[in-house]
Amino acid sequence: MNNPMEKAKKKYDETEIPDELAERIQMEIKRQDSKRRKAVFWNLGFRRGLAAAAAAVVLFTIGLNTSTVFAETVGNLPVIGAVARVLTFCSYETEDEDLKISVEIPSIEMISEDFSDLEKSVNEEILRLCEQYAQEARTRAEEYRKAFLDTGGTEEEWAAHNIEIRVWYEVKSQTENYLSLAIIGAENWNNANNQIRYYNFDLKKGTLATLADVLGENYKQIADDAIRSQMEERKADGAVYFDDFEGINEDTPFYINESGNPVIVFEAYEIAPGSEGQQEFEIKS
Repeated sequence: MNNPMEKAKKKYDETEIPDELAERIQMEIKRQDSKRRKAVFWNLGFRRGLAAAAAAVVLFTIGLNTSTVFAETVGNLPVIGAVARVLTFCSYETEDEDLKISVEIPSIEMISEDFSDLEKSVNEEILRLCEQYAQEARTRAEEYRKAFLDTGGTEEEWAAHNIEIRVWYEVKSQTENYLSLAIIGAENWNNANNQIRYYNFDLKKGTLATLADVLGENYKQIADDAIRSQMEERKADGAVYFDDFEGINEDTPFYINESGNPVIVFEAYEIAPGSEGQQEFEIKS
């Protein structure tokens, strides 16, 4: 059986998959522009990560490999045709007297073994990013607590802040052609440190899709024209944008929606005042 799709079908048919979850996490993150913080967060260098996270990963992996019930209880396995699926690889919470951390780390499973290299590299990257964000957010919370107490705040007042750190994922779309995923990190006391990273998988090619893949070689002109047109429409309804929009580039974040169209994402303050929040533009292909 040399045909990749036949091998994928065989592997898919032999795999026990829990019922697909209908509920999708829906949450819009209001983010402020901070290129310095963004560069630090998305540095892909290896880090030790949190000891608690590492322990949770080990325990989860053992449970997943030895118990179908465990997998059905803890793992979300939405199925994308017979090509790929999303698994909640690691989910844990830690809470002490004044800080709560909630982490949900996804893992992408490509049913076809021909896509195993992409699967491995992306999953390793996602794990590093999630652990890194949780660790650095905890450090920021501890520094914030110290500054608060050093400037006259009391323990009781600090506890009332209910400091929370969340790392989770959202499936933006899942079709026969694409799987689009957002990895989100958020701190409830400081939106400036909130981060989102998008992964767009071309399920036909087994690659990460780019804007050029979706819109063609002239993607920049197509996207820029569509964005400027939508800006004018929104201005007519009272929206405000900066006058110096220079267009997108190959690194501009985007996800793919259920219609198969790319949605360009700009952080707050990037192309408009912060009061306008995060801006999204669907580019119909």
